[in-house]
Amino acid sequence: MDHAVSKKLTIPTEGMDRQQLLDEMRQMRSGDADWRQGRTWSLVYYADEEHYAFLKEAHNLFFSENGLNPMAFQSLKQMEAEVVRMTADMLHGDDQVVGTMTSGGTESILMAVKAARDRFLKKRLVPGGTPELVVPETIHVAFGKAAHYFGLKVRYAPVGDDYRVDVNAMKKLIGRNTALVAASAPQYVQGMVDPIAELGEITAERDIPFHVDACFGGFILPWMEKLGYDLPTFDFRVPGVTSISADVHKYGYAAKGASVVVYRSMDYLKHQFFVSTDWPGGIYASPSMPGTRPGGPIAAAWAAMKSIGEDGYLELTRRTMEAAEVLKEGVADTPGISVLGSKHGPVVTIASEEEGVDIYAVADQLAESGWSVDRQQNPNSLHLSIMANHGSSAPEFIADLRRAVETVRANPELKSQGQAAMYGMIAKIPFRGAVKYSVKKIMEGMYGPDGQVPDLSDMGGDDDDLLFQLMDKYGDAAMEWLDKLEESKAALVDWLPWRR
Repeated sequence: MDHAVSKKLTIPTEGMDRQQLLDEMRQMRSGDADWRQGRTWSLVYYADEEHYAFLKEAHNLFFSENGLNPMAFQSLKQMEAEVVRMTADMLHGDDQVVGTMTSGGTESILMAVKAARDRFLKKRLVPGGTPELVVPETIHVAFGKAAHYFGLKVRYAPVGDDYRVDVNAMKKLIGRNTALVAASAPQYVQGMVDPIAELGEITAERDIPFHVDACFGGFILPWMEKLGYDLPTFDFRVPGVTSISADVHKYGYAAKGASVVVYRSMDYLKHQFFVSTDWPGGIYASPSMPGTRPGGPIAAAWAAMKSIGEDGYLELTRRTMEAAEVLKEGVADTPGISVLGSKHGPVVTIASEEEGVDIYAVADQLAESGWSVDRQQNPNSLHLSIMANHGSSAPEFIADLRRAVETVRANPELKSQGQAAMYGMIAKIPFRGAVKYSVKKIMEGMYGPDGQVPDLSDMGGDDDDLLFQLMDKYGDAAMEWLDKLEESKAALVDWLPWRR
C-alpha cells in the first residue's frame, strides 16, 4: 500500500463518517507486521488477547488525563509512584530509591544522562573540559543521542569475545571529566549482561554515577533469577550502581509509552528536574522531558504490573525462555549459521558461519515467508527478541530459517535486496560519511511534504549528489579517502581542547 501523503492534503471541509474512517484505518494497517501471531521479533511485546483487551480498557480510563499537574490528577501521581516503588523493589532498591516514569527507554536514558551531566557541572571544582560518558561499544544508541542533545563526549570501550565490555578498557577511559559510566543488562545486540559488579567497584571508589541500562531486561532478568537462571548481578545490590532504567512496555507487558528511571537517592534524581520561576504564566516544574504527560500509559503500566503479579511474570518468563531455547537449539542444528552470545536474556542473535551464506539474504527469504526479523551490523547478524507468545511460532520459524539458509547456499548469487541493519538502515554503504549522508536523505523523504517511506532496495544517489559522483568516479579510492578524512576530523576535534 502506498503511504505517500499528498502535498495538497487539507483538513476536510466537512467532517467524514467515523465508521468509514475506522474502516480506512484498519485497511491502512493490513500490511503492517503481524505481531499477534508471533511473526515479529521486536517492537511489540504481546502476552495474549485477554491481557491486550484489559490494557486497552485501563489505558482508555485515563485517555484524556494529563500527568503534567499531579495536583489536578492525583490518581495518576499515585499510580506513577506505585509503579516506581514496585520497580525499585523488583530491582532490590531500598526505601531511599526514587524515580519517575517516562515515555520509553530512550527518554529514561536521556534523563539519566542529563541528571549526571548537571550533577557533574554543579560539583566540578575546576572549570573547563567537556563532560564525558564512558560506555561499552554495545551500549544502546540512545546514549549517543543523549550526548548529542546535551553536549557530552562519548568514550567507547571495546567488548571481548563474549560480547561483554572489557573492564580494564573501561577503567582506562574514566578520567576527571567523566560525568557518567553506563553499561547494559543485557545489551540488546547479543543479549549479554556487562560486568556490572566489577564496574560498580570502580565507580564507587571514584564517586562517579553508574547507570545500568536495563530498559530491555529490567522486567525479565529478576524473574529469570527466581526461576534459577545463573545471571550476573546487575541491580542495586551492586553498591556502585546509582541509577537504572527499565521499560514497563517491554517485558512488563504494559501499553506503549511506559518506562521507569530509578535512582539510588534524591541526591541523583534532583538533577533530572527542570524548574522555572520567572515565566509570566507561572512557576513551571517538570520531572522529565515532556510537558504534557499522557495518563493512559501510566494507568496501563500500573494495571499491567498489578494484574500480572509475580506469579504471572514468572509464568511469562518461563514460556519466553522455553521458546528461546527452542530457537537456540534450532539454530545450532542448522549448518551454516550460529548463535552469538544470547546467554543472559530473551535474545537470539544469529550470524553466518559460511562465506556463501549472506545472513541478510537469509533475512530476505524469511521476509518472503512472512517473518519480520531485525538486522544488525558489526558483525552482520539477525536479532530475535523472544516473547511468551513465540512458543507456538518458534518451530515454524526454525523450519523456514533452515529453508532460507539452504536457498541462499544453493544460490550464491543471492544478495540482500531489502533492508540492511535496522538501526544502520543502509549499513552496506562502505564508508561512514556516505551512511550518514544517505540516512539523512531517507529522513528528509520520510518526514518531508510527501511523507514517503523509501524503498531501501534502491539506495543509489542522484546524479547531482557530489558524494555519489565521487563513489562512481573514483570507487574504492574515494571511499578510503572519505573515511580517512572523517577519522582525521575526529582526531583534530579531540586534539584541539588540549591546545587551549
